[in-house]
Amino acid sequence: MSKGLPKRSEDYSQWYNELVKRADLAENSAVRGCMVIKPYGYSIWEKMQAELDRMFKETGHTNAYFPLFIPKSFLSKEASHVEGFAKECAVVTHYRLKNAEDGSGVIVDPDAKLEEELIVRPTSETVIWSTYKNWIQSYRDLPLLVNQWANVVRWEMRTRLFLRTAEFLWQEGHTAHATKEEAMDETVQMMNIYAQFAEEFMALPVVKGRKTENERFAGADETFCIEAMMQDGKALQAGTSHFLGQNFAKAFDVKFATKEGGLDFVWGTSWGVSTRLMGALIMAHSDDNGLVLPPKLAPIQVVIVPIYRAEEELKAISEKANEIMAALRKVGVSVKFDNRDTHKPGWKFAEYELKGVPLRIAIGPRDLENGTIELARRDTLTKSTFDLSSEPIEIMIPKLLEEIQDSIYQKALSFRKEKTTEVNSWDEFQEVLNDKAGFVSAHWDGTSETEDKIKELTKATIRCIPLDQKEEEGKCILTGKPSQGRVLFAKAY
Repeated sequence: MSKGLPKRSEDYSQWYNELVKRADLAENSAVRGCMVIKPYGYSIWEKMQAELDRMFKETGHTNAYFPLFIPKSFLSKEASHVEGFAKECAVVTHYRLKNAEDGSGVIVDPDAKLEEELIVRPTSETVIWSTYKNWIQSYRDLPLLVNQWANVVRWEMRTRLFLRTAEFLWQEGHTAHATKEEAMDETVQMMNIYAQFAEEFMALPVVKGRKTENERFAGADETFCIEAMMQDGKALQAGTSHFLGQNFAKAFDVKFATKEGGLDFVWGTSWGVSTRLMGALIMAHSDDNGLVLPPKLAPIQVVIVPIYRAEEELKAISEKANEIMAALRKVGVSVKFDNRDTHKPGWKFAEYELKGVPLRIAIGPRDLENGTIELARRDTLTKSTFDLSSEPIEIMIPKLLEEIQDSIYQKALSFRKEKTTEVNSWDEFQEVLNDKAGFVSAHWDGTSETEDKIKELTKATIRCIPLDQKEEEGKCILTGKPSQGRVLFAKAY
């Protein structure tokens, strides 16, 4: 199954593209720049959704749904917001088609022009804040904690499956608060939830930080983020949480009666993660043999493959396999028994290795005689024999899956540490970027001009100002001007 998969060391980009397709995660669609998420890929996204949705609801958020179409005038109400998204917007100008008189096919009916063009949702701040004006009158209506699972469209010209597509799936939270402090607490809380999800479920270590003014979300006063390191030494922004201040409340006149009897604009936040997390999951953990999935997000955690020649052998193996399956399912382990007679065991082994199934169990006639099974771990590609009489399988397998989850995380953490370098000069900075890649921790003078110049010269951006940044006087690597602390630079997706 994985035969011919390009090696990461030779062509990382091609390796990624081929793996996404061969592992049956997604494929390009008939619509340029858009993707079809295939059932196996979507089942991973569903597991991500389920865990995130649970975490959102545990912190008091509820789900709603808002329109896909946004009146163009809404985007004009918040100047920096429209400027940030103007180049990526898909615009609906007509509402009807008709058959061409010459019989050549369907054309746009020129008489069906919309009075006001509609923007296909690039993000929902404007349409949601126009709605919040009707929902919020008093401090009793606050806080308003709403999340939406949806699709958005950003007209990307250079696309890559999961990482950057014209249409993608995501969730976007939009909350309204009575005070600045509450809104800021919400912004930080959601960044922490994203970090917890990334580390506990995706086995992906992340750096929590603030974006620079250049890199902030359009229309936000402050943007917090989680940044992850991929195996090619490039960074990937895995989630963002934005403190909107009163910007959108003022743009859409969303006021509330305060406890003290006054009138004030509400304070807002927005936050989101997308199917880009699928790209992060693939690039952070997978190898030249295929996917490596953390057990907590694997659609199939354990697969059982029978090894047999005669039908009688298969019958006996099936009885044992069904017994194991029942025991594992009782403790919440997702398990599949692959008894297809259309493929040989070796082909199945390669298939599940390519698809990243964390644990494979093989059972043959000799195993039945000895009361054993063969275990193969996807993360380490190691095999071992387990004596079924030594410990109940419903205890052993969950423990082993936890061990695999932690092993994948620790490997990624070690890699990130190895790929994080402190530098103190411009020459060092360039050398690390070109030869080692990864996160480069360096002093910056705090100006947008210097940030832009470094990006122009090296294609590296400031990924974040780490929240755990230690105050440390130094000199900017480019200008030599004073700096109060290090920031993280990297080339990024």
